[in-house]
Amino acid sequence: MRSSWADLAANSAAENAPLPTSVNNATSQPPSRPVYVPPHLRNRGATAPPPLPASASSGNFNASSGNDNSGSRWAPPPRNDYRARPGGYGNRTGGWDRREANPFADQDDTEEPVTQEEQENTGINFDAYEDIPVETSGGNVPPPVNTFAEIDLGDALNDNIRRCKYVKPTPVQRHAIPISLAGRDLMACAQTGSGKTAAFCFPIISGIMTGQPAQRPPRGVRTVCPLALVLSPTRELSMQIHEEARKFSYQTGVRVVVAYGGAPINQQLRELERGVDILVATPGRLVDLLERARVSLSMIRYLALDEADRMLDMGFEPQIRKIVEQMDMPPAGARQTMLFSATFPKEIQRLASDFLSNYIFLAVGRVGSSTDLIDQRVEYVQESDKRSHLMDLLHAQRANGVQGKQALTLVFVETKKGADALEHWLCLNNFPATTIHGDRTQQEREAALKSFKSGKTPILVATDVAARGLDIPHVAHVVNFDLPNDIDDYVHRIGRTGRAGKKGLATAFFNENNTSLARSLGDLMQEANQEVPAWLTRFAARSSYGGGKNRRSGGRFGGRDFRRDGTFSRGGSDYHGAGNSSGGYGASGGYGGGYGGGYAGNSAGPGVTSAWD
Repeated sequence: MRSSWADLAANSAAENAPLPTSVNNATSQPPSRPVYVPPHLRNRGATAPPPLPASASSGNFNASSGNDNSGSRWAPPPRNDYRARPGGYGNRTGGWDRREANPFADQDDTEEPVTQEEQENTGINFDAYEDIPVETSGGNVPPPVNTFAEIDLGDALNDNIRRCKYVKPTPVQRHAIPISLAGRDLMACAQTGSGKTAAFCFPIISGIMTGQPAQRPPRGVRTVCPLALVLSPTRELSMQIHEEARKFSYQTGVRVVVAYGGAPINQQLRELERGVDILVATPGRLVDLLERARVSLSMIRYLALDEADRMLDMGFEPQIRKIVEQMDMPPAGARQTMLFSATFPKEIQRLASDFLSNYIFLAVGRVGSSTDLIDQRVEYVQESDKRSHLMDLLHAQRANGVQGKQALTLVFVETKKGADALEHWLCLNNFPATTIHGDRTQQEREAALKSFKSGKTPILVATDVAARGLDIPHVAHVVNFDLPNDIDDYVHRIGRTGRAGKKGLATAFFNENNTSLARSLGDLMQEANQEVPAWLTRFAARSSYGGGKNRRSGGRFGGRDFRRDGTFSRGGSDYHGAGNSSGGYGASGGYGGGYGGGYAGNSAGPGVTSAWD
């Protein structure tokens, strides 16, 4: 029997409600995740003078300061925690910068074993990762590991892994870290929220710590030469990667700097001039820095692309090729390249293979069952009735929420204008809301995300700028107010809830304007063991005569190695199946990579105009 929407909303809200803190921390109640701090505020240290360093024999936890003496932000780390080298953290002449801000300051940094409750606070349900399929292809694939203890990452990095409360590697980490430590290029396909950031950050930081000291430019030269480059498609994702990388590199001597558009470049230039080992950047801002001769890629040892399929398929390819092939970056084979995404269609794999040398393809299946994680509902709603229908959902969700509070709800619309109009209407009807889209300034986007995460405005109206990569904890409900034009965007959108083993609810408003999406949407729901409405099946039968290529393949994976498919053509006209995959739903391919299962292509035909355009 089909559960009522109110019951699903209540269950999703309860599942995603932040857990209460322990009794010992009842007065302070630190957040489960540290909030984003703008770059210009990150290095503001305490006004009090630094405490005297503790003796070497007293490595005990200092309850009054909340920090381990050996990990104090003021005490220098042990010698084996970093290598003093030119251009070290915050210091061109080497050494560890005593001004380094503690990225763990907002969370409890104890030496006690990680409990099940703390696992939940990290947003990762480790037990959900046990028996999921994994495929690797390529020559001489290094064997996977089961624990971080099996990997020689160095004492400082291991301390930070413990501070992050990572108990054991996720599947993508088990396989990707040994592959990267072996010096192999990698193309990895794994679901959102599965630990991909750590999978490429750990080997990069470890390699820089243990590698040969780099020959830096002499003093007075304003061009910086990072050793590693991490590219991501959006500002928010770049900032998120930067925050995580700062935690992983804390007190290692490895300095991480972020550069993205929409923010004043002078502050980012000052951060770069202090020294940089790992540069996290968006393509547009990086090209600007390269053309200003403020950054040189001549010493790049590691190149990582996150959400690589989007950057190669959504208009970034010319910029990526300019950065990788037309600047002074060492060629493939002379550097190590790692590409990560939740989906890797075959045509995108072909483009990406130009940047790789003798690479290994890694495909990690989705976690658990979509029936258990995300309950997908499709409602038939006319354009003129969408607002009132959304209001009914929000009223029911508030009435059934935890302690009568509105659960975090993410509403996707097609246009920027539509996002602003819907936000205004929601606020007029006493539903606090905010927006995030491309026309908002970077400060406004950061403020909107912070307000949404804190629950001050529990409704976020967004365009597809928020559909990929962003890790927003405790999102209970995703509403597709305007359905996207292809199924790949849909699965990335609903991937904002039900992340890493937590339950979620996804509701979509469907009408005649979305007829071309009916078939792929129905197939996806059926493959994920969701209930498909009879009326959607009729729409799917009607649209099946209209043509449109279905690019989705890979079964339970977000893609399979195109090198295994002998019928692939570079022109993109042939999209033959990738064959039967381990644990797949069938030969036709399906919903894979967690929430990013394969492409549906442009089966939607002409773009659907939003009601608010």
